[in-house]
Amino acid sequence: MTYSIIARDPITGELGVASQSHYFALGRVVTFARAGVGVVATQSFVNPAYGPNGLDLMASGASAAPALTSLLAKDEDRELRQVAFLDAGGGKAMFTGDRCVPHRAQLEASNVVVLGNMLASDAVVPAMLAAYEDTGGPLLDRMLAAMDAGEAAGGDARGRMSAALLLVPAAITPAPWANRLIDVRVDEHPEPLAELRRLAKLSQAHTIFGASVFTPGLLSGEAATGPQLAEALRMLTEAQALIGADPEPTFWKGVLLIRAGEIAPGRRLVAAIAAARPQYRTFVDGLYAVGILQLSSNELLGA
Repeated sequence: MTYSIIARDPITGELGVASQSHYFALGRVVTFARAGVGVVATQSFVNPAYGPNGLDLMASGASAAPALTSLLAKDEDRELRQVAFLDAGGGKAMFTGDRCVPHRAQLEASNVVVLGNMLASDAVVPAMLAAYEDTGGPLLDRMLAAMDAGEAAGGDARGRMSAALLLVPAAITPAPWANRLIDVRVDEHPEPLAELRRLAKLSQAHTIFGASVFTPGLLSGEAATGPQLAEALRMLTEAQALIGADPEPTFWKGVLLIRAGEIAPGRRLVAAIAAARPQYRTFVDGLYAVGILQLSSNELLGA
């Protein structure tokens, strides 16, 4: 009772899966992805085991088609299932059982599969594929366009409730926390796709934010100066533009400037935020206490 897309960017190798449904917290059971391995969408009287089991098979060397075939053979209720696999090499496999509730459909093109069941019309899945293929830019943008097109064509026959999106890199990295580029879920919302898009944007912004400040040594070692400082300030400006009302990226611009000895411009940024949000005075004193800032709130902002 869901519609989904699984896709691979042929240039970057990034893999993604996105879904929407009138089902609470579908991200727990429908969307699965693993860096350098593949993505899975499992739905329609869902059997979540297809996710981890399918990824394990693909990780062990099986391509998408034999991996899915082997799991379907063991599932006595397979005619109730709708499942799609996409491996890191672009191999695809999909299955829609005869007992999946109509409207139901599955379509594929190069590096993409779209599928859905219990849909409001038979236009939903074709609209998704057309939007994906007609949209340019990053994989995320193309996937979100496909999901919006599915909703515009009618979406889930019961309405909408939850959505989820996973995006993983082409290759696994030694750092487990870096193996998911975007991982956002909307468990219950009147407009789950709009909220999913908002969260995906915030996820990208906070990735930029984290990379600009919370890199090893930047706050514990020598103060950033020169090109390193300029790049960190640029990234924080970009993050602030994406994040919007939350002023924390601008606050950290002030911190980095103060650490670099550019006290006056740094003080102006920190003071403006502390004036609007007085709790930041306590934050400044916390940073002073652990040596990240060389000045207390009284010294920076006055008593």
